[in-house]
Amino acid sequence: MYTGVIRKYVEPFIGGGALFFYVAQTFPSIQYFYISDVNEELMLVYKTIREDVDSLIALLQKIEKIYHDLGSLEQKEYYYKMRTTFNKKRQEIDFRNLGQDWVERTASIIFFNRTCFNGLFRVNSKGEFNVPFGDYKNPIICDDDNLRSVSQLLQITTIECADFTGYQQYVDNNTFVYFDPPYRPISKTASFTSYSKYNFNDDEQKRLADYYRSLHRKGAKLMLSNSDPKNENPDDHFFEDLYHGFYIERVDAARMINCNGAKRGKIKELVIANY
Repeated sequence: MYTGVIRKYVEPFIGGGALFFYVAQTFPSIQYFYISDVNEELMLVYKTIREDVDSLIALLQKIEKIYHDLGSLEQKEYYYKMRTTFNKKRQEIDFRNLGQDWVERTASIIFFNRTCFNGLFRVNSKGEFNVPFGDYKNPIICDDDNLRSVSQLLQITTIECADFTGYQQYVDNNTFVYFDPPYRPISKTASFTSYSKYNFNDDEQKRLADYYRSLHRKGAKLMLSNSDPKNENPDDHFFEDLYHGFYIERVDAARMINCNGAKRGKIKELVIANY
């Protein structure tokens, strides 16, 4: 029976972790945090910030100085040189054991996040980072205070590279689970499911819905966000069918990434909850 007190917070598909960081700073009654993702590069970043933030900050400060001392054309060359090196070294990384290579890898990823196009992390089928240069003026590459704050919050967090079902054993009736999966494309030209080398297609969306129902039966509080197909096709009932019986709310969201600038702006997204 649900007691009204949430003791555990679980977030697969952690991504940037905006909700996780908000919850971790706002609700002291939550004792256990579990975050995960299949993107092993991303999970390496979280683990590095938790385990060795001082070394990471020192390296980012060095990269920031080098980058800001360059001219605009040299900055672009530096970016692509970093990207090439990053992709070449991927096969050498031990994703299980912390080492200096983790610090270097994490520093590169944070550098890309601050200097690449729209701050994207996108890879091809080989797992190679392929986002172009963003050409921003004086980006902050090393935010010391933020990194230390993040590291402090991660000390109480379990971090795993895992499928979205990875923490199933920990979910009970005092758990809140937030799902923010790769959004289902609302048109043939709007697909962005390649945040990792794995494709999150409709079959995966259906598997996620089945898992959502299994956690509902355990008594957990659940919330899921996704795209709203009705932005493009009013007759597309994909999510209404998958999540029949749950609360489905349409909310306004800003869509900032689109090759057509005129199509950036407010768009409807779905929030699906069992409470």
